[in-house]
Amino acid sequence: MRRRTIAVALAALLALAGCTAGGGDATGREASAPNHSTAERDNQGGDRNPLEDPQSTFAVDVDTASYGYARRVITEGSLPDPTMVRPEEFVNAFDQDYPEPRGDGFAIHADGARPPAAHETGDDVRIMRVGLQTRGEEAASRPDASLTFVVDVSGSMAEPGRLDLVRDALHTLVDQLRPTDSVAIVAFSSEADVLREMTRVSEKDDLHAAIRRLRPDASTNLAAGLTLGYRVARDGFREGTSNRVIVLSDGLANTGSTDADTILRRVRDEAAKEIALLGVGVGSDYGDALMERLADGGDGFAVYVSEPDQARDVFVHRLPATLEVRALDAKVQVTFDGRTVRDYRLIGYENRAVADEDFRDDRVDGGEVGPGHSVTALYEVRLAGDTDLRAPVATVRARWLDPATREPSEASRPVTVADLDAGFEAAAPRFTVDYVAAYLAVALRGDRGSAIALAELRRIADRAADRTEDPAVRELADLVDRAASLN
Repeated sequence: MRRRTIAVALAALLALAGCTAGGGDATGREASAPNHSTAERDNQGGDRNPLEDPQSTFAVDVDTASYGYARRVITEGSLPDPTMVRPEEFVNAFDQDYPEPRGDGFAIHADGARPPAAHETGDDVRIMRVGLQTRGEEAASRPDASLTFVVDVSGSMAEPGRLDLVRDALHTLVDQLRPTDSVAIVAFSSEADVLREMTRVSEKDDLHAAIRRLRPDASTNLAAGLTLGYRVARDGFREGTSNRVIVLSDGLANTGSTDADTILRRVRDEAAKEIALLGVGVGSDYGDALMERLADGGDGFAVYVSEPDQARDVFVHRLPATLEVRALDAKVQVTFDGRTVRDYRLIGYENRAVADEDFRDDRVDGGEVGPGHSVTALYEVRLAGDTDLRAPVATVRARWLDPATREPSEASRPVTVADLDAGFEAAAPRFTVDYVAAYLAVALRGDRGSAIALAELRRIADRAADRTEDPAVRELADLVDRAASLN
């Protein structure tokens, strides 16, 4: 059961052809560098006065590795390193119920509520949620896939739950793929080696034999593995298919180049926005920063896998079952009204910040989003005194490129005071889940915005679990309780 569940998780993972890219462009340059109108504004995390800085701009993100790893660490009785906690990845680890658009691109959702009574803030604060949703698609209609697996076989992968999990998952995944799909396998330790060039899944016996050859060896030369992996992917590139490089590693690179930007520069010519990089993290010791940066700069995304049941929840239930892309280089820009809003703060997305003036610069990297995906961001918004319910708070805009034509499109939605004025108890169930996920992350980071005690957050999480009847939300409530006991 374990083997099959992880493989199904990987199958769903592969469905996210290009989920997100917000960290840089193919040159390794910080194209979406944290530059909010001026270079001195080095992140999105502080309070902003809309009279001075009315716009908040970021690349969409559906990474979930930060939540997956934190969940494992907390379950094992410790608190995660605060630098590895990214609130947006906690929020985006959970299902949403946004309505889908009729065509490609995004439907924009915006709502909010007053904070819960236990949230230590003034009566003028509201929590605003911005959500994007793409149209889903049946798995049967997905294009064929050409997948190059780059597998870490360094000595550290010998730990139980690392290479054995990867091997079992790949065996079952090969059995589940279509005969017309193709798979290549590259292994790396101190050096990299092609175990199987691009091979149709109809020849699965050869692929299974290559998987059985995956054995732990020496050091971790991730740069060599990815360089060779992209070469194999380019050599086996098939027009009209989804071409992907999937690196499975603990991210603990210690040989060769260990800098993400340097590694990305080596493979940029092979990628050329035609081959997305997906990162699958494993292991109790995990190189989160490197894996995240590689995936973001490689027009892909990163997840973390530890236990089969968690993988089923994160991948099978949450992720779509196709490899098609709905939107390329997607960005969000929220423009706040200084007459209504005294200040605002985006929770998370520091690594996804985009300069405001680059919102319509389609050369600047954004996120790539597949069918049926949702992207969520939360803001704390402080209103400017007594305001009419009809008063404008903000305008939310999304911009993306059509995957086929590369033509830009935009959608927008206004937000009024009335949209944010509901009491917390009356807020949508999934809104309360997002609140719990975000403020658990805020507490784990020790941020100034830790405005609610974990014990109070647990009560909110319990109610959200009851209202949604979602096992993932019940697990979230248990994590909040464990974190409170460890804090």
